Amino acid sequence: MRILHTADWHLGRTLEGRSRQEEHEKFVDELCAIVRDEAIDLVLIAGDVFDSVNPPASAEELYCEALARLGEGGRRAVVVIAGNHDSPDRLTAVRALAQRHGAVLFGYPYDDPGTHTPGSDRVQRVAAGPGWVELTVPGVDHPAVVLALAYPSESRLKQLLADTLGEEELQSLYSDQVKGWLAAAARHFHPGAVRLVTSHIYMAGGAETSDVERPIHMGGAYTVYADAVPPGAQYVALGHLHRPQQIHGAAAVTRYSGSPLSFSFSETGYTKGVTVLELRPGDSAPALREIPITAGRPLVRWEARGLAEVERWVGEGKDPTAFIDLTIHLEHPLTLDQIHRLRTLRPDIIHIRPVIPTVEEEVAVGGEELQLSLQEKFIRFYQQERGGTPPDELVRLFLELVSDQDEEGAE
Repeated sequence: MRILHTADWHLGRTLEGRSRQEEHEKFVDELCAIVRDEAIDLVLIAGDVFDSVNPPASAEELYCEALARLGEGGRRAVVVIAGNHDSPDRLTAVRALAQRHGAVLFGYPYDDPGTHTPGSDRVQRVAAGPGWVELTVPGVDHPAVVLALAYPSESRLKQLLADTLGEEELQSLYSDQVKGWLAAAARHFHPGAVRLVTSHIYMAGGAETSDVERPIHMGGAYTVYADAVPPGAQYVALGHLHRPQQIHGAAAVTRYSGSPLSFSFSETGYTKGVTVLELRPGDSAPALREIPITAGRPLVRWEARGLAEVERWVGEGKDPTAFIDLTIHLEHPLTLDQIHRLRTLRPDIIHIRPVIPTVEEEVAVGGEELQLSLQEKFIRFYQQERGGTPPDELVRLFLELVSDQDEEGAE
């Protein structure tokens, strides 16, 4: 059986108000081409299909289109689970459409998709229960048993962790709950099937998250240890971390496929893609490889020494398709006209971060540090943060607030 693992699409996400819809549409086109060219039998989508619980209509339309195109009328299996960004009910609201195209949707950890046997020329759910399904795929002589653990928060698990425990004890308790859930579901594994797990969790050993990956653990309590992976599994397809990576120390090959697009300037320096693997029931480990996704626009950091260097880079056509996070070293704060000129020269500059010598670096005559009034310090701070001069009324308001606070302190 040939399997494709993907996750963290974040349909509907914007970048500082700029739509990523076109990139997402190109990604779906590219994904469907990979699935076709690689003769994929089963697609695993490991959560965070949407960026929010209330995605725009265009994102929902693209999701439905992707299910239909990937499933090809039920000739290919697709398994989708909800992540921490997804609304379980919204994700699974299209079950009737999904079923016609061979897709199985799990919104909550205990969702039971039931059986569905439309015929040997279509994907069949020959057995199922809460959080698991056994599938047959046309042209494949063995089934797949998939344990599908949608994002297991306390509320979605319908279990409450004791709030009197310390962080380390809470983390251990939560990990044990997930381990117990997977162990119970793993009873449905059998030697004649490919044995898979998919979940949307933070597993210990994963690399640092990006700033898009909203924390799914409070103080580490929602961390799962690698020993939660059931021994009978052959491959574990995870979602949540946007960097593709493998977790070591688990009983089976356990991977994050990563996100297909870069959603934050913290997601640089590595290739975005999907994971493709091939498995038979008796294999001890899958043969797998990463296939890069090229649909997304790069997110690039520039660090320039002055406006002239930025203008030169723009003239040279540097990083022509990228969104830019610009840090610019200056002697004086940017004026509003200069900021406007930068954004006109390169509309894809998302952030402008001026770096101006600090007060400490400006040594006063006689070797003594330059003494500034509170008003002057506030103006300097505003200039460094915003790149312009604060309005007079804002300065007055700041001084009034400080004065009021001083009076309260004195009382």
